[in-house]
Amino acid sequence: MELSIVNIAGEDTGRKVTLNEAIFEVEPNDHAIYLDVKQYLANNRQGTSKAKERGEITGSTRKIKKQKGTGTARAGSIKSPVFRGGGRIFGPRPRDYRFKLNKKLKLVARKSALSYKAKENKIKVLEKASLEAPKTKEFVNFRKNLDVSDKKLLLVLNDQNKNIYLSSRNLKDVNVVTINDINTYDIMNASIVVFEENSMEPLQKMFRI
Repeated sequence: MELSIVNIAGEDTGRKVTLNEAIFEVEPNDHAIYLDVKQYLANNRQGTSKAKERGEITGSTRKIKKQKGTGTARAGSIKSPVFRGGGRIFGPRPRDYRFKLNKKLKLVARKSALSYKAKENKIKVLEKASLEAPKTKEFVNFRKNLDVSDKKLLLVLNDQNKNIYLSSRNLKDVNVVTINDINTYDIMNASIVVFEENSMEPLQKMFRI
């Protein structure tokens, strides 16, 4: 598949780039995508939720009423979960939600996600992403030039670009990453993926092609 390379003004440069079939035209593996996205979201969970159980509640330990003769259920502690202010039964405890996946599976997932985007014509190639100063207005104009103003944008750069990052960080539907940080979740979550031209070769190295 060939794509035209556009500049930051949205104009066709007259040059084309050929997308590697081994990356952008594979048979998508939906289960691999599911597992990789699930791992990404799980690894980002804090896992700090905590509720006090009856042994952790501060309160009196005396028996609050006699065992028999009250006509109601027996009760031995005000900290019992059946009373207001008591402990919680089987409440959440701090835990680590992370789990591991094989590297080969994660590569298959990323290839599958990129193949989906290529099949849906949701990939663009940009000659060079650069702004003279960190201005959000300039980045908004850049999106208009590429005709992606109303879409969730994933911009993939070859190297860190401070001006691009600072100009885009206030826009909720824009995600700027370097080629080394690209992941399946970001690809699938974006409506359109824009690659910087010089990021295509490192992309092939990432997939060992």
